[in-house]
Amino acid sequence: MSAIKLSNTYLTLLFILCFLSSAFGGTVSTLMSVYLPVVVKDLQGDLGAEELNSISGFVNALFIFGWAFGGFTWGLISDRIGRRKALLSAIACYGIFTLLTGLMPTWIGLVACRFMSGFGVGGVLVVSFTLLSEVWPQKSKAVVTGIISIAFPVGIFSAGLINFVVSSWREAFFVGAIPIILALIGIIVIKESDKWLEHREQKAVTQKLSLWYSAENRRELIVGSLMFGTMLIGLWAIFSWLPTWVQSLISGDGQKERGLSMMCMGMGGLVGGFFSGYLVNLLGLKKSMMLCFAVCSIMSFVLFKLNTTFSPLIFIEIAVLALFFGASQGVLSSYIPQLFHTGIRATATGFCFNIGRLFTATAVLFIGVLVVSLGGYGNAIFMFSTVFVVGFVVVLSIKEKKEEVIAVTPLESTAG
Repeated sequence: MSAIKLSNTYLTLLFILCFLSSAFGGTVSTLMSVYLPVVVKDLQGDLGAEELNSISGFVNALFIFGWAFGGFTWGLISDRIGRRKALLSAIACYGIFTLLTGLMPTWIGLVACRFMSGFGVGGVLVVSFTLLSEVWPQKSKAVVTGIISIAFPVGIFSAGLINFVVSSWREAFFVGAIPIILALIGIIVIKESDKWLEHREQKAVTQKLSLWYSAENRRELIVGSLMFGTMLIGLWAIFSWLPTWVQSLISGDGQKERGLSMMCMGMGGLVGGFFSGYLVNLLGLKKSMMLCFAVCSIMSFVLFKLNTTFSPLIFIEIAVLALFFGASQGVLSSYIPQLFHTGIRATATGFCFNIGRLFTATAVLFIGVLVVSLGGYGNAIFMFSTVFVVGFVVVLSIKEKKEEVIAVTPLESTAG
């Protein structure tokens, strides 16, 4: 009985650390955006709106590139040195460089710190899901993964709260001290994944388990990348451009409507992520993913093609779309790590999670050109949201037999 209690205690502590590290990753990701006008004025002086938008796009793109690079790299590191060391190192990485951001006296130093902060955040989001997929019991794994998936948006909300309370941008970035403390606590608390230890003891990794030289692994890599990448691209486009689109439907000041639309987006995503595990338990992984992609496709058409003037109904449509956005993140985060063998799981998961970010980061740099060439924000957003159809087709092509192997066998092998 005591062993069971100890196990439950450890799992609880692991959950708390993964949740908090992901949440503060969301805070760090958004903190520069909320303070950017003040930061630019402090380091570069007064700039016009056009120059400020250009700098904003550059800084955000650099962070996302760092995030994607971190997702790839930390996944590889995790497969080589272990989940525990990689996770704690990634947490410490983004904490240290967030702290240093607030101390940077020059613009070049600041953007370098933002790249490295993104590098650490990308690693945390990959390795934490990989570790949980290997150690958590089968019965509640999907539910826990879903709850962890809402940590990042909780962190985004926290960035706004920090902005409300702390006026100095330099002091605000001292929040990086908290992840550093979490990493130090994790040194004492977190244990290595038994599955990774077993894999390391086997030593010999056959060609069948190689990421690049196995046809099966290459196929799963493509499938996972397309599923997560298509949802990510659509999510980014809608999240980034939604307030401007709402304003385009209103002749006067749309501050209230813009704010409420983002609140609906955020709350819908949180609720969807929280209940994504229950959705998986009810419908299974494949049907859950099909439902998410289908609803996102339909609601994108309804929202951005059928609304030519603003009405309160738009808030409901945004909330429904965001609900399945949030659910998709939990479902995909549960599904993708299970596609791959222990020896390549983190590397492959990092690739699938982040290949889409390279496209979104590049698009950030050319957002103005895209909107003009596609005929306005509504058309531009809808054009990007067609990727949901691609994701649906990919999920539809997954064989039922393969899904059963993925959803049951690895989970049963890690339970207990």
